[in-house]
Amino acid sequence: MNLQIPAIIEGKESAGIAVSENVFGQAFNESLVHQLIVAYMAGGRSGTKKQKTRAEVSGGGAKPWKQKGGGRARAGSTRSPLWRSGGVTFAATNRCYKQKLNKKMYRAGMRSIFSELLRQQRLVLDDSINSVEPKTKHLYSKIKIHDELRILIITSAVDDDLYLAARNLPNVNICISNSLSPVALVNSDKVIVTTEAVKLIEERLG
Repeated sequence: MNLQIPAIIEGKESAGIAVSENVFGQAFNESLVHQLIVAYMAGGRSGTKKQKTRAEVSGGGAKPWKQKGGGRARAGSTRSPLWRSGGVTFAATNRCYKQKLNKKMYRAGMRSIFSELLRQQRLVLDDSINSVEPKTKHLYSKIKIHDELRILIITSAVDDDLYLAARNLPNVNICISNSLSPVALVNSDKVIVTTEAVKLIEERLG
């Protein structure tokens, strides 16, 4: 089976480059992709919220009044959660939200995403992105055929000119091939890649 990523030349789609079936020809595994995205988003949570329990609030060592005979409810500490300045009943503590995902599962999930993007014709090749000027109008002139779409541009290395050209375009995101976001891939209507980026993706996920 000969798989090809269509290329954009002078604003028109044409025959692109052949790609590996091992990376771009896999069946879509919805459950694995879902697990991959959930794990990725969970890893971005800080988990630094902290509240004090009744054991951590200072004071409250002495019993405020005797147990019986006062006509008041029993109380053993002024730092009870029922009292003002007391501790929190179910206090939030620092925690890590990261979920374990094996490398083999990550690669399989990413291959599944790229294969689906190619099947849905949402993946295109455009090497002219590498020579873009640091001007918004210059980049927009190259991608205007995808107007009103959420676009993800994948390059092989950091390109300051491309970043400067894209930062004022609200629907355009940029990432490099060695730090791909599965969330960005799934949420994009069109993914534009360069030839060098495709080679690195095949090398990493193959």
